Amino acid sequence: MKFSLPRTPVLCLSLLALAACGKGKDQGPPQMPTPEVGVLVAQPQTSPLTRDLVGRLSPFRSADVRARVAGVLLKRTYDEGTDVKKGQVLFQIDPAPLKATLDASLGSLAQAQATYTNNKVTAQRSRELAPKGYISKSDLDNAEAAERNSAAAVQAAKANVQSSRINLGYASVTSPIEGRAGQQQVTEGALVGSGEATLLTTVDQLDPLYVNFTLSSIDFDQLRRAQVSGNVTLSDRSQTHVEVALPDGSTYDQPGTLDFSDAAVNQSTGAINLRAQLPNPQHVLLPGQYVTLKANLGERNKVFLIPQQAIQRDTIGAYALVVGSDGKVVRKNVDADQANGNNWVITKGLAGGDQVIVSGLQQVQEGRPAKATPWHPGQGDSNAAPGQGAAPTKPDAKPADKSAQGGDKSATQQ
Repeated sequence: MKFSLPRTPVLCLSLLALAACGKGKDQGPPQMPTPEVGVLVAQPQTSPLTRDLVGRLSPFRSADVRARVAGVLLKRTYDEGTDVKKGQVLFQIDPAPLKATLDASLGSLAQAQATYTNNKVTAQRSRELAPKGYISKSDLDNAEAAERNSAAAVQAAKANVQSSRINLGYASVTSPIEGRAGQQQVTEGALVGSGEATLLTTVDQLDPLYVNFTLSSIDFDQLRRAQVSGNVTLSDRSQTHVEVALPDGSTYDQPGTLDFSDAAVNQSTGAINLRAQLPNPQHVLLPGQYVTLKANLGERNKVFLIPQQAIQRDTIGAYALVVGSDGKVVRKNVDADQANGNNWVITKGLAGGDQVIVSGLQQVQEGRPAKATPWHPGQGDSNAAPGQGAAPTKPDAKPADKSAQGGDKSATQQ
């Protein structure tokens, strides 16, 4: 015999399940709250126009100390690598042959003067006798000619004496400028100045120094066009300053001033040669060093200074997220090629009044709404919206221990 169960309870359970499913579909997923972000209202302003360049230091003046007369080098009278004064004796060449030459020149001068004196007396006597007819006209002419020749010989002898004294003075080789004397190029006992002016050493003036650098012709042309359009104001040469970075990364405390700008483009490099004068009173910098420098060439007009954390980059380029007038997040591609402190200098892509998102960037999405609040420096990082950071933990709180204790209690009760 078969028995059939009543179907009424099963049917009721099925209806209840369907009603519960329908009720869940009517509610829908929970809505996320509108993220709160810190924004900076972009305002056009003026910013310094700077360029990061590489330059090389060179001495303000560099003089080659050479042997100007032939002779044997007797001694060096300075310490290599030390500072010397202008006119200080650096080397001594054997003066004995030069003194002998001077004595010979003095003897020739004395002989020429004696001859001139005799010829002068003879010419004077002839001029007195000629009017009386005691001597002929030709004899008078010969006497006066001899007087003139002997006078010229005296002048030549004096010039020889002066030249010999100059050469004798060259036996003491002096520094032509004040600066730092370099390494000795020849040693004592060497024959110098024979046939050519032998290089003995070099003296470099280290205060001030020159820093030589270049600016590409493309950049220079862009600056000129920007100046014509009014976007850039270039400084005069005397107002263009440079800041040099030391090898340890610190900034040199003495700014330099541009004092030379070439009028033509270098054909071999395609760049314009520039030079700045840099004070170096403590001789911290040395010629030949390569340094990085920041050249202040003028001012950028109508640009935006946006904190660096507000500018992001991807494969397309740099961009900023902006809260639009409808309250939704909009992406704006920008030109951000130069930094000014902790800010990027935005030359293109933004407009005055744009609400640029600085903090809370990870909480927003392009096209979604966001709540804009004023951002202030130090308010928070760029990865959390204002007021959404983690709450500080009290020093005496131990949540981990309490959680563990609570878990142990519940397990014991079970």
